[in-house]
Parts: sequence; C-alpha cells; structure tokens
Amino acid sequence: MQASWFQRYLLPGFAFKAVVIGGGYATGRELVEFFLPSGPQGGLFGMLFAAVIWSVVCIATFLFARATHSEDYRTFFRHLLGRGWMIFEIAYCLFIVLILAVFGAAAGAIGAALFGWPALAGTLCLMLGISLFVAFGNASVEQLFKWVSFFLYGVYALFVVLSLGKFGDRISANLALDVPTDGWLLAGVTYAGYNIVGAVIILPVLRHLTSNRDAIIAGALCGPLAMIPALLFFICMVAYYPDISAEALPSDFLLQRLDAPVFHGVFQLMIFAALLESGTGSVHAVNQRIEQVWRAKRGRDLSARARFIAAGVLLVIAMLLAERFGLVTLIARGYRGLAYVLIAVYVLPLLTYGVWQLWQRRGQVALSAQ
Repeated sequence: MQASWFQRYLLPGFAFKAVVIGGGYATGRELVEFFLPSGPQGGLFGMLFAAVIWSVVCIATFLFARATHSEDYRTFFRHLLGRGWMIFEIAYCLFIVLILAVFGAAAGAIGAALFGWPALAGTLCLMLGISLFVAFGNASVEQLFKWVSFFLYGVYALFVVLSLGKFGDRISANLALDVPTDGWLLAGVTYAGYNIVGAVIILPVLRHLTSNRDAIIAGALCGPLAMIPALLFFICMVAYYPDISAEALPSDFLLQRLDAPVFHGVFQLMIFAALLESGTGSVHAVNQRIEQVWRAKRGRDLSARARFIAAGVLLVIAMLLAERFGLVTLIARGYRGLAYVLIAVYVLPLLTYGVWQLWQRRGQVALSAQ
C-alpha cells in the first residue's frame, strides 16, 4: 500500500515525541530543571534551540538510515560504528532499564492518585498495556502514537486555555520580566542531548518514507512536533515563576490552582498515556532488533506471542527488579551520565562520520530524491 502523507511526514514526529515525552517532560519537572533557571524568556530560547537540534539530528538519522537500509537500531549502528555497535547496545539496554523503572514508578503513583490503587497495580497496568501494543508490531504501535498524540495535544491546548483564563495576567507579567537569560544555550544543548536517542529508537516507523526528500521533511518536523507540548506547558508554568522551580510536580502545582477536578483527572490520564507511548516506543525498538536477528536465522518474523513474551520479560526486569535493587534512586546520578554516553556513541559519530558517508553517497541521495 502507498504510504499516506501522514505516515511520511507526521508519524515520525509523533513517534519521536512519544519517546521523548516520558514522565519528566509530561509532569513539567524536566522543563523546570533545564529551562526555568534562564528565566521565562531564556527558557523559551533554550527550548526553541533544543527543537532545532532535534530536527537536525533527526534529518541526519533518517537520511543515514535510508542510505544504509537500517530499519532497527542494531543494523543502524553496525553501519555507523562497525564493530563498536555493541557499545550502543549495552548503553541502550541500561538506558531502557532506567527509564522504564521511572515510568513504572510514575504509573503506580497515578493509579494511586486517581483510583486509590496500590502502587503495584498502576505499574502492572502500564506493563500490560505496553506488552499488548508491542505484541502486534508496527501497525499497533503506530496507531498508539497517532491517537495518543491527538489526545495529548488536545489536553495541552486546553491546559493553556484554562491557564490563560485563570492566571493569564500573571503569565503576561512574568514573560515581560527583565531577568538574566544566561545559560539558555547550554540548557538547549543538554536537554536535546538528553533525549535525542529517540531519533534512532523510532527507526521502525521510517518504513513509510519514499524518498530522501520525505526523510528531510519528516526529520525537520520532529523538533517542532516534539517541543510544542513543552512550549505550551512552559508558558503556563511561567505564571508562578520563580516559585514553581521548587515543586517536585509542577503539573500538580498548576492543576491545584486551576481548581478543575475533572480536568485534573484528564491530565493525569494524559500523563499515563504519555508513559504508555514512551514505554511502548522504547520496548518496540528492542523487539524490532530481536526480530531482525530472528528473521536472519529462522527466515520468519516474530509471532505476536513471542513479541508479548519478550516485552514482558524486559518490563519485569526494568520495572520490578530495577526498583527492588534501587535503580530508581540512582536516576539522578546515572540518567544524565548515560545520556552523555549515548551522545558520544551516537550523535557525534553520526554528525561526523555519518554525514561524511552521506556526502560520499550524494549521487545516490540525489537520485533517490527525484
């Protein structure tokens, strides 16, 4: 079937947003930590710069993936790093354990807050949801990215409307504050690097791209599509600058001041949906990597049952054992450090050797773009 314009241009951006949004982005904690120290205006500059970096790296990633026929991260890094591809594999597996442990803890907290469930119940619901979506492969995962994205953008847009109605005067006043904007450039680079691994996680959805022109357009849209919800959220948080910086959950801080119980529940469900699509994207990338090896050795694709079992095993390790052995408490120390390792083995080689390889293949690129 011919790919639709949605699958070619918007789906990669929705998928990228799905992977990077996670728990910290959706609750506002990451936005406060990275961008608010530069002030309201500086924070907006930093976020826009991070979006530009995302777009540039996504364009390079998509073009390199097309040039090397890479539909999963294992194939991609065999071409990019040669024998060093295992370095990314190890770093990515540790990264997945860490972020899924955090997602599981966050889902447990949401279940407890909304329904009074034990924390384990929310975690198990998230595990089951992720396993079911990845069990049915690309089509199921892509539908999740599509519909959760519509829900998520709608909730954030409504959040802005309610916030402007409730404390719009505070937002306007704080956006006009003459405060130092120092550090926004470094904040943009750090935050972009913190999440850019999402560009290689979403390689399975690039199967719909029909040309390098598609890859460039889709990659360029990734930055804006992933950052729009964050920008909307940040504008709302500006109303309580700088006090909101001390809040562990900025979203709850604002929702309490909106005093809209129904919307508060909807927002919590949106965060759960964000955790679901982020977790699904990360686990699906692992399943696609397993399937690539399975297809090479057995000559057939993984069954839905095998996908479900593989996802379940990974999730049990990540969400249950990781928390038991204290990995969740190590996030503050390990998450950034591991992200820098991923930058070293992915972004830097891509923007140097990878771009050089694309230049060497420029004749093929031009032909493909026609």
